[in-house]
Amino acid sequence: QVQLVESGGGLVQAGGSLRLSCAASGRTFTFTYTMGWFRQAPGKEREFVAATRWGRSNGYYRDSVKGRFTISRDNPKNTVYLQMNSLKPEDTAVYYCAADPTVVAVENFADWHYWGQGTQVTVSS
Repeated sequence: QVQLVESGGGLVQAGGSLRLSCAASGRTFTFTYTMGWFRQAPGKEREFVAATRWGRSNGYYRDSVKGRFTISRDNPKNTVYLQMNSLKPEDTAVYYCAADPTVVAVENFADWHYWGQGTQVTVSS
């Protein structure tokens, strides 16, 4: 089993920044897992935000966050980060960390095996 614990959410004004963290643990977790972030706003489906795959230098991003969000990982700490800059009110959502050893289609939330409990991000206008 793998456990994921997110932190770093909060309330920020438009144009501000937040950094989310996700710490992974568990007997089967290794640094080769693909890790990612999804978000879900009220009344909307969960959507892909970003992902990082072991051995690949560049992350994957949804178009609306490219140039504003950066995903990174610290393998010795089993932690993945999401640096969010130039935040907009439409970024408001619960952000979920995800991990999977074999995911191929990173944008498809149904393909990810492990999930965190989520952390709220609220961007005020």
